[in-house]
Amino acid sequence: MTRTDPAAPTSLLVYGGGWLGQAVARAVVDGGGTAAATSRDAGRRARLAAAGITPVDPTDPATLRAAVAGTTAVLVTAPPEADGCPGARALIPALSASGSWPDWIGYVSSTAVYGDRDGGWVFEDDALNAASLEGARRVRAERDWLDAGQGMGLTVQVFRLPGLYGPGRSVIDRLRDGTARLVKKPGQVFNRIHVGDVTSGLFASMARPRPGAAYNLTDDEPCAAATVTAWAADRLGLARPPEVDWTDPSVSESMRRFYLDSKRISNARAKAELGWRPTYPTYREGLEALIADAGT
Repeated sequence: MTRTDPAAPTSLLVYGGGWLGQAVARAVVDGGGTAAATSRDAGRRARLAAAGITPVDPTDPATLRAAVAGTTAVLVTAPPEADGCPGARALIPALSASGSWPDWIGYVSSTAVYGDRDGGWVFEDDALNAASLEGARRVRAERDWLDAGQGMGLTVQVFRLPGLYGPGRSVIDRLRDGTARLVKKPGQVFNRIHVGDVTSGLFASMARPRPGAAYNLTDDEPCAAATVTAWAADRLGLARPPEVDWTDPSVSESMRRFYLDSKRISNARAKAELGWRPTYPTYREGLEALIADAGT
């Protein structure tokens, strides 16, 4: 049977025009729709415009209200801060002031909300037990968005993502620039997901919205990060990088956060309710595609 990916929305506003937000916005534009994305940085707004994405300064209330009023879908990718989700602080007043009611609002969260499960499987209805400050902030942001959706009659959904990879941001790039390490933590496993599969999962939800739902968007094969790094090095014909313990100073703080928890994330709900399937069900398919795109 031929696979048919869900169509992009006709219009999208992304609050948080970073790597993921830009990828989703570009997919909307490539699908014939219109997309806008926020950034406080003037240089990034110029780059958004050059890519066919309408730049929005989130510190300008009038501009943000106009962007909200002109969209059918809103995606929040900005990370939470100490005082909550910046997207909620800016967008909820803008929605109220504009009288606009988008068909779909998605909040991008993290599987860090589950905390450590000692390698066990995790499902969306399991208790949230974040073990990190980042995870705890995500828990609060999820709650704030779901409460706002219920209180305002908005169709809000939450998407919990593991580590992202894709063009220009993968173990392939780290191997080539010499920054990759075979990071060891016995028994530790986690999932990952290609940025293209996140995009298709979001589009699938837009086609089948379920107010208040939470979805894990992950690949099908949780495994140790060292397994992925070793496979990629062998596939590229490069020497395997040095082995280091996860607490070694050469492991960045952002990378070390992935090693705080060990769990296997189920994506069964997204498959059953959204009809979604990852194009890259394991790291092997995803990295092969990146290698092919690079002409290797």
